[in-house]
Amino acid sequence: MAEASREREPVILLEDVHCRLRDKQVLSGVDLKVWEGEIVAVVGVSGIGKSTLLKIIAGLLPIQKGSVRVFGCDLTKCSEEEINEIRKQMGFVFQGGALFDWMTVADNVAFPLKIRDDNLTEVEIMERVRELLDAVGMEGTENLLPEQLSGGMRKRVAIARALISKPKLILYDEPTSGLDPVMCGVINDLIKQMRDQFGVTEVVVTHDLASAVRFADRIAMLHGGKIIVEAPPEEFLSVSNPVVQQFVRGEAIGPLTEFVDRI
Repeated sequence: MAEASREREPVILLEDVHCRLRDKQVLSGVDLKVWEGEIVAVVGVSGIGKSTLLKIIAGLLPIQKGSVRVFGCDLTKCSEEEINEIRKQMGFVFQGGALFDWMTVADNVAFPLKIRDDNLTEVEIMERVRELLDAVGMEGTENLLPEQLSGGMRKRVAIARALISKPKLILYDEPTSGLDPVMCGVINDLIKQMRDQFGVTEVVVTHDLASAVRFADRIAMLHGGKIIVEAPPEEFLSVSNPVVQQFVRGEAIGPLTEFVDRI
């Protein structure tokens, strides 16, 4: 990431963000900056609020207190129409891929373009689809259905779909969940490749610390409704905070009953 980018406003700026869902306080004062061209991994145990944070950045969930600025716009003060315009600059990779079962790979990847009025011809759309499938190592799969793909292949198709609209920001929700170690490595490398090849900023929420260390420029740990530590991967692993060290070593954080309740 170029240092010059830090002279500008961050792509994402969260300040004192509080979010309550039903009767549970999920976030209690989250502060986070994400700079242009950066890959930030938000880590933490399952059920801690990582996906909630991602949905807030995407303007999909309201907050009760604080500020959420994306591309310089405060989502808490925007109309739904304004938020939709901001979302056009985002790509979202859902946990599990979230492909449409009845559509081919090509139609899944093309879907975001086909629902937008961009005056693109079918030929132009398919050229873009093939370009992105080639970029994620899925060339030649255009006519396959999702049921014919492995879990890792579905994740790669989902990444291609997230890139089809040429977004400036991609949000990933547990991209390596359910994958074997080899395919985890493929997806981790692909996350870095997409930043380097297409210049996108990326935020990845994950409980997979080994993956985060592999692709992230910076790791932020969510615990107790706040970001308790932010650091480059090599520094994060050696942070003395006992909660971080429990997570690094793979130990239960807090009473075992609380941990079991989150599973």
